[in-house]
Amino acid sequence: MIININKIQKDLKIKFKNKSLLIKALTHKSANTKFNNEKLEFLGDRVIGLVLSKKLFDLYPNESEGVLDKRFANLVNRKICCEIGWSIGIQNFVIIGNKKKKITKKDEKIVSDCCEAVIGAVYIDQGFNFVQDFILKIWKKNIENSIITILDPKTKLQEHS
Repeated sequence: MIININKIQKDLKIKFKNKSLLIKALTHKSANTKFNNEKLEFLGDRVIGLVLSKKLFDLYPNESEGVLDKRFANLVNRKICCEIGWSIGIQNFVIIGNKKKKITKKDEKIVSDCCEAVIGAVYIDQGFNFVQDFILKIWKKNIENSIITILDPKTKLQEHS
C-alpha cells in the first residue's frame, strides 16, 4: 500500500522532520516483520501514560491515587485509543499485509496500536512539549469526561468488602 504522506501530515497537522518515522508508525507487522510499528507503539503507550497521568494529577489534586488510577484507566485503554485513532483518521493510512483488507471498526487493536505508534513517532520527531500538546488536544473530550468515574461491578464489590 502506498500512503499519501502529505495527506496524513495535513490531517494530523504535523510536519514530520523524519517522514520514515511516520511511515514506520503506520506499518503493521503483517506488512513488514522488520520495519513496523511495534517499538513505536511501546514508546507511544508510555508517552500517553505520562502526559495523561500528569494531566489528571493536576486536574484532581484532592483525589486519591485509587480514584486517579480509575480515571486513568478510563482514558487509556484499547477502546479509547481506537476511538482517538479513528477521530484523527489513522485507519485510512494503516499499512497492512493483506492489500485487499480495509480497516474496519472490528480492527480495534490495529487502530489502537497504530495510534500509540504515531504518538511515539511524534514524540521522537517533535519532542516532548509538542507531543504533550498533541495528546492533550486529541484527548480533550475524553479528559473533560474524566469527571465521571465508572466503576465496574467487580471493583465496586472489592471496594465494598
